[in-house]
Amino acid sequence: MSAAWQQALGLLGAWEVGVAVLATLIAGLMRGYSGFGTAILLAPVYSTLWGPKVGVPVMLLMELFVSAYLLPKAVALANRRVIFSLGGAAMLATPFGAYILFVADGATLRRAIGLLVLVFGLLLMSPWRYHGRRPLGLNLAIGTVSGLMKGATGMSGPPVILYLLSGPEAVAQHRANLILYFGLIGIVAVIPPLWGGLIGLPALVMTALMLPVLLLAVPVGARMFHVLPVAWYRRLALLALMGAGGFALLG
Repeated sequence: MSAAWQQALGLLGAWEVGVAVLATLIAGLMRGYSGFGTAILLAPVYSTLWGPKVGVPVMLLMELFVSAYLLPKAVALANRRVIFSLGGAAMLATPFGAYILFVADGATLRRAIGLLVLVFGLLLMSPWRYHGRRPLGLNLAIGTVSGLMKGATGMSGPPVILYLLSGPEAVAQHRANLILYFGLIGIVAVIPPLWGGLIGLPALVMTALMLPVLLLAVPVGARMFHVLPVAWYRRLALLALMGAGGFALLG
């Protein structure tokens, strides 16, 4: 048996797979409902279970499929002027952030991911929001920070989500903005780990196991958007983020 197969089979512990399936199910519901949640929830969980060099590529591959499902209905609703500038800057910055993924110590990076998720969750719970204008320069700056985070941790969401959710748009347009943004950077984010050899047999095996769970959950979450009150979703999402961040820090 090859070393790659041995590594892949070594990731298939019963409790690890059970935790991954539960996290994937919750992340799919979040992503379908709000337009975000996949990376923020799965990056800390997958990185704890399998290490960042497997967990982050798995999550990035799954993002591609989710974006392909959600994008067609979101493009018409999104604020393309803002999202294209944010996404363009993020796409350029993502490969530079990926350097951190290649060279950083796995345990340190995992804890950094968990801490980022906890801080993001606390900021979402707080009343603070950015309420200023969205000039091009600020869009490019936020997109650059987001792209660096995407490359390093698989999570581009926190700065962009806090920035976009502060605007006056309706909830439906907030959701469309986030779906379009994540769709734009999804392909670029996969290229560095693919080029660097991180998307090998272990990552492909785990993707094949988790992707069906995610693709089943996302449509359910999308339907929940029309029936579940935003206040309920917000509380449940924050609980999930706190759990994922704590799991990465303490795991």
